[in-house]
Amino acid sequence: QVQLVESGGGLVQPGGSLRLSCAHSGSIFGIRTMGWHRQAPGKQRELVASIDNGDSTSYADSVKGRFTISRGNDKNTVYLQMNDLKPEDTALYYCTCVKYGTNYWGQGTQVTVSS
Repeated sequence: QVQLVESGGGLVQPGGSLRLSCAHSGSIFGIRTMGWHRQAPGKQRELVASIDNGDSTSYADSVKGRFTISRGNDKNTVYLQMNDLKPEDTALYYCTCVKYGTNYWGQGTQVTVSS
């Protein structure tokens, strides 16, 4: 059973920073990629950033240069450092994992950017 537990969301002013964390329970074997998606009210869910087993990363154009995805040394934790946050970054952020070909999702953590 795969569980993904997110933390680190909250309310921040425009221009501020937040760091999201996601802890994956279980063995790292079989994990191909981990990442973050987000969904804003009335919008489709979108991929924000991902990192694969070789630590190659990819980002949505809207967050390039502002967000950084990384993995912990144990490879069971993934982080999303978010800088220069904008109101349009407001969304529910989900940690995701592809393991043995199956997609897994966390429960989500809310990020609200507002003055």
